[in-house]
Amino acid sequence: MRHSIAGNRLGRNSTLRKATIRDLAKATLIRQRICTTKDKAKEARRLVEKLITLGKKGTLATRRKAFSILCDHGLVSKLFTTIAPRFNARMGGYTRIMNLSNRRGDNAQLTYLELTEKDKVIISKSKTEAQSKSKEAPASLPAEIGKTKAKSFVPEKETKKDRALPSDPTKSHPKKEISSPDKTKSGPKIVGGIKKIFTKKPSGS
Repeated sequence: MRHSIAGNRLGRNSTLRKATIRDLAKATLIRQRICTTKDKAKEARRLVEKLITLGKKGTLATRRKAFSILCDHGLVSKLFTTIAPRFNARMGGYTRIMNLSNRRGDNAQLTYLELTEKDKVIISKSKTEAQSKSKEAPASLPAEIGKTKAKSFVPEKETKKDRALPSDPTKSHPKKEISSPDKTKSGPKIVGGIKKIFTKKPSGS
């Protein structure tokens, strides 16, 4: 019987369970959406909503309480200045859990844990143009670089005489004659006593 025991132990002792839930809550506040298992998401959701409630109050005591949980000054200031003011019109329901497919391997149920109010990402035109140029840069080289490379490229074995075209366009470019091997030359000489075996003896003997 689980009398007066709230929450899921997640297969961990008390210190590891607190650390796991704290890290999930920090990741949710920083990235606004994380992917985790359903049991972990349910436990981290309680802490995230508690932290947002502390951020809405905005007192010094609540700041100290939030820092004792998160242990990060930068994240605490972000919670009280940017994250919590988004939920001023809400009395609850600061997070949502969206079910996904089961994980391959242990067949655990995966979910998205995300904030219901997110930052609006505004991308300026100059930023989008810079990103498009950076993507196109590897495909096409600049004109100046192409010219310098075209000038500097010369085949290694090619000379000026080979590159010069004939005056008469009807004449073809002179080709180098390849010397064919002389078939009249005798084959390899036989050295030693083997030569005596194959030589013909005179008929008079």
